[in-house]
Formats: sequence, C-alpha cells, structure tokens
Amino acid sequence: MKHRAYLSLGSNVGNRVSNLGNCVRLLSKLGDVTKVSFHYETEPMEVREQPWFINCVVELQTDLGARELLAGIRSIEAELGRTREVHKGPRTIDIDILFFDSEVIDNSDLRIPHVAMHKRGFVLAPLVEIAPHLRHPILGKTVEQLWRELPADAGEVRRLATR
Repeated sequence: MKHRAYLSLGSNVGNRVSNLGNCVRLLSKLGDVTKVSFHYETEPMEVREQPWFINCVVELQTDLGARELLAGIRSIEAELGRTREVHKGPRTIDIDILFFDSEVIDNSDLRIPHVAMHKRGFVLAPLVEIAPHLRHPILGKTVEQLWRELPADAGEVRRLATR
C-alpha cells in the first residue's frame, strides 16, 4: 500500500544546499519523491546562536509504514553526517516527518503530525507551496490556513531561487 508522507528537510552546517540535494537523492531509496519545494533560508528558532538554515519540504510516496520510514530517515541522517550532540543545535541534515497520510501517532519516539509545525515558518512556507490544501488531522485546518495564522514570532523566512 502506498503512503504519502511530507518531510521537512533542514541544514545549517557545510554546503547547506548540497546537503539538501543529497538528502533528496537518498530519500528516493525510501520511495518516490514526487514534489520538492523551493529552498528557504530561515533563522534558527530555539538555539539562536548558530548559522541560519536552508529548508525545504518534500512529498514522498512510500510503501514503508511510519516506523520503517523513521528508521530509514535516521539512517539517511547518519549517512549525511548528522550528530546529536546539542539538542536543536547545528546539523548537516535534519529530517522531520510532518504528515503520514492522515494518521495521528503519539509515541515517545514518533509524533505525527509534527507537534510544532503550525508554529514554524520554516516548515509552513515550503509546505504551503507544495500542499496548500492538505488538512491537519488534529487542528482541522489546511496548511494554507495555518500559514495565514502563523504567529509573528515564527521566524524569518526567505525563499531562494533553488529547488
């Protein structure tokens, strides 16, 4: 059975654009990458004393279940040099599952939809570009509505001319 997942990708260490490109290529091992947003340069949100990020969102069609997808994502992060020394700190790549079909999963290691996505400009700007009518299964609002209601402190987001 094919599942549709939306993933947020971010990088603020090394060649950020290249890191995202390599990540998208590796994600093709987990399924079909059917959409990729433009890249956005975004300010760090929680740990502010670090370089700005480049972010994008991808749509992935996959035969994997949510847990298998998470395991595949963790493997890709490790392959691209991700370390977890500082929580929310600098990283070569960060991959978050935003949505997995319309499922709601709330476990200690996997929470879908992503719990803070509706408060983050770096997630909603690229997501509204590729899936504006996607509905949040808990909040009941579309991505476009969430984007319009984004809090003022959701962080600066600049669209770049690259995908």
